Amino acid sequence: MVPSGTGRTPGGRGWLLRLVIAFCFAQGAVSMARPAVSYRALSLGADERAIGIITAVYALLPLFVAVPLGRRTDHGRCVPLLAAGVVLISGGCALSGTAGSLTALAAWSGVMGLGHLCFVIGAQSIVARRSAPAEQDRDFGHFTIGASLGQLAGPVAAGLLVSGQAGQAGQGGEMARTSALALLVAAGAAAVSFTSLRRIEPRTAPAPAPKRSARVPVRTILRTRGVPAGIFVSLAVLSATDVLTAYLPVIGEQRGIAPATIGLLLSLRAAATIACRLVMTPMIRLLGRTVLLTVTCLLGGFLCAGIALPVPVAVLAGMLAALGFCLGVGQPLSMTTVVRAAPDGARSTALALRLTGNRLGQVAAPASAGLVAGVAGAAAPFLMLGALLVAAAGLGLRKAGGASAGAPVGAPAPAASRTSRDTPARERS
Repeated sequence: MVPSGTGRTPGGRGWLLRLVIAFCFAQGAVSMARPAVSYRALSLGADERAIGIITAVYALLPLFVAVPLGRRTDHGRCVPLLAAGVVLISGGCALSGTAGSLTALAAWSGVMGLGHLCFVIGAQSIVARRSAPAEQDRDFGHFTIGASLGQLAGPVAAGLLVSGQAGQAGQGGEMARTSALALLVAAGAAAVSFTSLRRIEPRTAPAPAPKRSARVPVRTILRTRGVPAGIFVSLAVLSATDVLTAYLPVIGEQRGIAPATIGLLLSLRAAATIACRLVMTPMIRLLGRTVLLTVTCLLGGFLCAGIALPVPVAVLAGMLAALGFCLGVGQPLSMTTVVRAAPDGARSTALALRLTGNRLGQVAAPASAGLVAGVAGAAAPFLMLGALLVAAAGLGLRKAGGASAGAPVGAPAPAASRTSRDTPARERS
């Protein structure tokens, strides 16, 4: 794999803008399709358990191919993987809209999840490959703005297209039509990503990594100092985002908060995350990566736990805005942590392992939250998330600073790599 920064186009970052635009449409399509799939399942007679299984298939199916895809990306171009991801997302959305059975719907949902995984692995690898070490935090932060914009717009578009027909699950006819329409529109939105995939990556293939780098085992990557911390921080932040989205409506129902207000609160959280990523670079310069990551995870943990308190809506809005800002730090910095820590020639594989951890979290966190909520009430999952983020803060404090080492435990990093990664201005903490 080409070392970070060697593949950059002189004097321009247009490739990053095009990648952000493509990611915005791809993520927006997925964020639109996932709730539409649930409505489609309801129209086919699904109960809560069936919807849970369909949701799990989306996250579980890609787990079996994440590492092989990362291996392939370490030694080849990334744009073909992005294109394959767009095709799978678009096809999965369209075929979900025409599915006539729950089994078919689950299968096409899994195809959509596989496409999303392909796109994200390829896109993150391009950022790691084309960004100089001193620019990785900034570029990963800007890259994730595309995801935040998609997550902000997708559910709103799905809700408008489905037109609030969830209450007609028993009749099924109108909901089947509107959910199919939402899924077909999502397929079209994903296809728009193709228009931004040109000139994202040089046409020439990267120089092949040494053969011994191609055989870096997964166990060695996971034992590399900094990689477990990056994976766990990413898992904790994504779990908090997913469970917050799922359980805030339940909290609103219990406290008499209107669904429209809950939607605005979730949008406020997403907007705060985007704002955070726009000012990522000056925050890193002020505090340093390790301190920033630790403080935001710790503060995010307390804010998550605070949602369990019966506070007024205005206070809840302030807490969610602050929480969204804190959660905006974890994903891009965990990407940089993993990239800088990973052995040479295995960075895409390490990013794939990070995404594998994310998918495991997407399965385990909602399941655990459901069990906790069933025993202790709907507010209890937020206490669980608070503890998870506090644990991530502790792990980040111990290990995130070690990401610059970039070598497996017990093996020194090459001198050139160590010099490029230990940039004092970026690791002031």
